[in-house]
Amino acid sequence: MAVGERDPVTGKHTTGHEWNGIKELDNRVPRAVFFFLLATILFSIVYWVLMPAWPLGVTYTKGLLGIDQRQTVEKAVEEAAAQRAAWTDEIVRLDFAEITKRPELMRIVRESGSTLFGDNCAVCHGTDAKGSPGFPSLADDSWLWGGNPEIVAETLRIGINSTHPETRFAQMPAFGRDGILDRPAISSIVSFIRNNAEGIDDLGPLDMKGVEEGAQLFAENCAACHGAEGRGDPAMGAPDLMDNSWVISSDRASLSRTIWQGRQGQMPHWEERLAEIDRKILAIYVTEIAGRKMEAAQ
Repeated sequence: MAVGERDPVTGKHTTGHEWNGIKELDNRVPRAVFFFLLATILFSIVYWVLMPAWPLGVTYTKGLLGIDQRQTVEKAVEEAAAQRAAWTDEIVRLDFAEITKRPELMRIVRESGSTLFGDNCAVCHGTDAKGSPGFPSLADDSWLWGGNPEIVAETLRIGINSTHPETRFAQMPAFGRDGILDRPAISSIVSFIRNNAEGIDDLGPLDMKGVEEGAQLFAENCAACHGAEGRGDPAMGAPDLMDNSWVISSDRASLSRTIWQGRQGQMPHWEERLAEIDRKILAIYVTEIAGRKMEAAQ
């Protein structure tokens, strides 16, 4: 089909293209399109003149406005640091008790603490701070080393069984593996613990020596760390065995395994990873979590 043919309906020239019997008209490009293209070209030229644009080897054209994104970011960081200093200085200067009495500081602690906890602690203790097997819950009032902010801040600083020279150290002996107790004795101790601990409704079968002998064995082998009543000792990081908060589990198999092979948990020290103010905020944040959870449970 020859170019220049006219459409019999409109009388306009066609381009010579045809699709399924439909012929394409040779219409002019709308002026609005030319205007848009011209506007974008002019904008590009103006942008090249005013803004940093063209690379020149190891440098680039600076533009008439002299805008430098690096300087802009640095200025924004400086302004943010100045705004942050208004409250960081207060948190660093005040002790824990004074901070908790200041609503404006506690609002910052909750906001910053939530982020710090999610970035550094949630991977082990869970996003809800309720822990998981082997990682203690921080959302109750059962603390291995004590639950006031000062103690928690110190634990964050030096860790537990970590590489820090001042680390807190705690280890449970392997009573079975090391030949201190045989399996029947361990079974009796487990029966004693499960029979007296809170929140265990399904006791299951008691072993041959029973709860009474388990109490005697507990007093001889476990009370030195966990206390005569099994309520733990924060000075040694020994957990309370009579509450309803368990680092591992309260079932018979888990308790027997723990006594047989021992335990030695580990928490890294954060002195070199988090600034003092961040550790201070985290300490207040996690202890407040526990307080709110306890109030909600009552």
